[in-house]
Amino acid sequence: MLVLLGFILVFHVATAALLFIATIDNAWWKTEAASTDIWQTCYFNKSDCDDIHVESYGDCIKAIQATMCLSVIFCCISFIAFVIQLFQLQKGQRFFIAGTLQLLSSLSVMIAASIYTSQEANFHSTMVPGNYGYSYILAWIAFAFTLISGVMYMVLRKRK
Repeated sequence: MLVLLGFILVFHVATAALLFIATIDNAWWKTEAASTDIWQTCYFNKSDCDDIHVESYGDCIKAIQATMCLSVIFCCISFIAFVIQLFQLQKGQRFFIAGTLQLLSSLSVMIAASIYTSQEANFHSTMVPGNYGYSYILAWIAFAFTLISGVMYMVLRKRK
């Protein structure tokens, strides 16, 4: 049982790290001249970065920023809830609070990545063609990981 709990803790920390990287790092969209994330655009030939202009992206970028931040918050609170429930729950009970928060984190990151995918043509219409960056891919991987860990928490019972 301790090995399983250790695996779950490591899996949860790895998922939180993926969410932090996907939210903060500047690699949602890559071209030969620049890389863009949900916060700013950095040009390779300059040392500075330009903030995203909300007016040109519309409310979609605000929704993406908000839901990615929510996913990180839900994931961190879920980890704290899991640790608290680990010591407070009676034998045989399930980790419903931690699982629910992790599923909310999964839903939030899925919404953010889905909005970004559907609005990608509008976001990058003024840039030369490019490809999705690794932060975008990490966001989708984090979605899968948070979904899996949320289901694991729902199924997991506290045993001796």
